[in-house]
Amino acid sequence: MMKLTNPFILIFCVCFMLAGYSQNDSKTDEYRRSSLYTLMVADSTRNFSQLIQETFVNSKIPEKFNNHIVSERSIPKLYNDTLSKADLKEAQKVAISEYLSTHDIAKSMIAKWFTRSEQGGFNMDLISERGFYNASDLDVKIAKNSERGTAMLADAGEELIKNTFVIVNNFKYTNKEEVAKKAKGLLSMVSDVAVLAGAGDVATVSDAAGEGIGVLGKGYVIKTDAHLYRLKWNEEVASIFYNDYWTEDGQIDEEKVKAFNESDVFELEYIGTQMAWADLQSTSFTKKTDEELITIATIKASDAVTAKLQREYEVFRTKTPLMSTEPLSAKIGLKEGLEKGDKYEVLEQVLNKEGKTEYKRVGVIKVDKNQIWDNRFNADEENTDETLEYTVFTGNKKKYYAGMLIRQIN
Repeated sequence: MMKLTNPFILIFCVCFMLAGYSQNDSKTDEYRRSSLYTLMVADSTRNFSQLIQETFVNSKIPEKFNNHIVSERSIPKLYNDTLSKADLKEAQKVAISEYLSTHDIAKSMIAKWFTRSEQGGFNMDLISERGFYNASDLDVKIAKNSERGTAMLADAGEELIKNTFVIVNNFKYTNKEEVAKKAKGLLSMVSDVAVLAGAGDVATVSDAAGEGIGVLGKGYVIKTDAHLYRLKWNEEVASIFYNDYWTEDGQIDEEKVKAFNESDVFELEYIGTQMAWADLQSTSFTKKTDEELITIATIKASDAVTAKLQREYEVFRTKTPLMSTEPLSAKIGLKEGLEKGDKYEVLEQVLNKEGKTEYKRVGVIKVDKNQIWDNRFNADEENTDETLEYTVFTGNKKKYYAGMLIRQIN
């Protein structure tokens, strides 16, 4: 029986020793991303439900994540609208969790990680690809008989499988004119207008408010409550998988195939919930149809809530490589929720005494408030004078090099 209790020995460490600026340098793309599977609650009773669902299903997983979609992108409405607002929120979370469990979503995600075939055989191709391992070295047959192979599997589990997430969105369409009618005569603060109208940028709302609440009320709001889950993968689960379920095409063990099919050891851990709005004013998009406006708002709402989840929950925060030190920059921006004053730690991969990969902080950098990249969906149409293709940071440039990873800390 293989047990993953051997001291961890690192056999792979991605190091980027390039300095200077190069937008086309592919080395900065070679880092271990978290993996993400996104779904939404389908509610046919809501306005524009079909359009919102089609938009979501056809949208791409954010580029800072590996695409880990395993099956459907939508799940049926699971809750009772007659409940109070507080009870409804809790019932919705419970129902979604039960759906993910009863439909074996966690098991399907494991099957994808190990590229399970129709016959039930596993291989390490996807893990090799995403972890930048040598495919011939990362072989379970070797791992079962060597400390080196076992250490590789432990490292892959910690760095890749453990950082696999699910987001379930619950979208709702609102006509801003209806919101504005309710707000008219009651609002005195710009921030209040922003909250009620669903606007995410108070500065933008301030400009609109100067023209009166009537202008602010022309447009569309998409609101989403998003529930975040993490795939549970630890030493115990890994040991069960490799010992009891692992089998390969060409030498299939039918008992292990059956054991995996009937297993219930794989789970999704609930992390938390966030809410976000995305709104579009018809005054800014006079040539676009209602359908186009709602499509744009749906994508923006999904991006916005993903950014809020990362800001709120440290375990979900992604690492991003520095693309340059002249200027000190990275290809993240407003889409990822960057705000002026945000601080990022700069990380370097090192080995601890046990030979396990760790990320050592070598410094802290700060977002340059005047040079934040607007990479939100449709930003090129909204901001025709936008020239930035990255966000610039301030900090001690001499301490860093292109390819070092950064992660938000506030």
